[in-house]
Amino acid sequence: MATLHPWLDHYPDGVDWHAPIPAASLHALIQDAATRFGTRPAFDFLGRRTTWAEAAGMAARIAAGLQRLGYAKGDRIGLLLPNCPAYPLMFFGALQAGLTVVNFNPLYTVRELEAQARDAGIKAIATLDLAATYPKAAALLAGGSVGQIIVCPFADMLPASKRTLFRMLKRGDRAAPPRDAAHIWFADLAVPGAAPHPVEIDPHRDVAVLQYTGGTSGTPKGAMLSHANLYANTIQGVRWFKDTRMGQERMLAALPFFHVFAMTTVLLFSVHAGAEIIMLPRFELKQAIRTIARRRPTFMPGVPTMFNAIAGFQGRADLTSIAFCISGGAPLPPEVKSRFEARTGCVVVEGYGLTEASPCAVCNPPGGLNKTGSIGVPMPGTTVELRDPADPMRHVRQGERGELCIKGPQVMLGYWQRPEDTAASTTPDGFLRTADIAVMDEQGYFSIVDRIKDLILAGGYNLYPRVVEDAVYEHPAVAECTVIGIPDDYRGETVKAFVVLKPGASLTAPELLAFLKERISPIEMPKQIEFRDTLPRTLIGKLSKKELVAEERAKWQAARGAA
Repeated sequence: MATLHPWLDHYPDGVDWHAPIPAASLHALIQDAATRFGTRPAFDFLGRRTTWAEAAGMAARIAAGLQRLGYAKGDRIGLLLPNCPAYPLMFFGALQAGLTVVNFNPLYTVRELEAQARDAGIKAIATLDLAATYPKAAALLAGGSVGQIIVCPFADMLPASKRTLFRMLKRGDRAAPPRDAAHIWFADLAVPGAAPHPVEIDPHRDVAVLQYTGGTSGTPKGAMLSHANLYANTIQGVRWFKDTRMGQERMLAALPFFHVFAMTTVLLFSVHAGAEIIMLPRFELKQAIRTIARRRPTFMPGVPTMFNAIAGFQGRADLTSIAFCISGGAPLPPEVKSRFEARTGCVVVEGYGLTEASPCAVCNPPGGLNKTGSIGVPMPGTTVELRDPADPMRHVRQGERGELCIKGPQVMLGYWQRPEDTAASTTPDGFLRTADIAVMDEQGYFSIVDRIKDLILAGGYNLYPRVVEDAVYEHPAVAECTVIGIPDDYRGETVKAFVVLKPGASLTAPELLAFLKERISPIEMPKQIEFRDTLPRTLIGKLSKKELVAEERAKWQAARGAA
């Protein structure tokens, strides 16, 4: 056991890996926050502030309204919302009514939203009365994918002065939902004085959130996250950040709540800790810099592109209030980490998770050994092992590459209506298979090498894009880099690097290759380098490979057809 789980001998001081993790209904978090932090601010949305007592009261009225409309335990309700007060209020209100929340990405196409809505079987969807979101919900209603729309007026969430200006000057941004039986308005749902009927929740069996993900195979499917799964990951996070000042912290919420990383590390963490949530509808660099200077957040979860953007900001910026940063969603290049820390004075801890684990499973300790290039050690109560991808019951030796496998109270119940996918993602002894390749050092710290599906198979060699990307990032002219495998008639695949340079920097492909010569092996050397102004990203800002892979495959197929 000591060699298989060496992190037990090197765990951060003050954090007990063995301590029991309680299970509870997830909506208990906001009720508890109202009791402990009632008059303290809960939300700050563009200047309008809400207390914890007000937030919990509103969520309870929403629960009562949903029950009054006939929604019952186990029904699924969709949230098509950016970061705004309506999201947490609808989230906790739905949970208190016994419903299951299904998060929707507002940037998805109608076709993508419709496929998810039908798979989840949602009965209603909540959205804003804005031109950017309402028409998509209306299309779901017209197509029969949803029975009702809950309309959340955006202006009502603003301070009085901004509310008037928005209604006067932003008419083009607003939609005009009809007043009919298929549209339920937020004010009519949350009737003052209404109280919900208590709903008995089994935290271990009842699904709180159906969170859609590509999973380990790339096919979108709903991860069933129980109340106990998400409650456990919230408790694990607060225990990990053991110096959290309950009721005193301020959380910058620039990551979207509908993404599992922000749902847990921003929203649920803040509710449990009584931290004021400073909401931004999206991450926009200048607005984020101004907000940090004005509102003085102390916590800032983010993705590498956020830290990279802040580190490279050219103007004056007061970032001294930030005390804790956690990076997730994508590998954190060492150069990005060092530049951000030099700019802010705040240490960034890199963590690792996936939707199926609610999501946090591994993290560097904020008060202990923080290893650059490593994702850290398992969270409390979480066991992580490296297995042979071809034989998931065989452990690999320390220092060898293996598939990261996870067991813990935060691991999902399974995939919604996909028992075969659930079985395929689980080892015979109950570990979640992540499809991520990692190594573990002698102190039990893990480092991600790559994803199984991202491996580049070139001439019989397994090449790992992460190794090449980290080497490219060491060049002082490089701002961003993505490496993929592209079709090659001779080798099967070969390495191609896409590079974005820092403003004002210059670099040629031969110069970069010369730089890499001493850093990576000849077989890992990019055979093609393409400089671009921007690279594709997911909504939360992490660099995305799939668009580049599709582009290159289409070019290869076109060339073969022309030949």
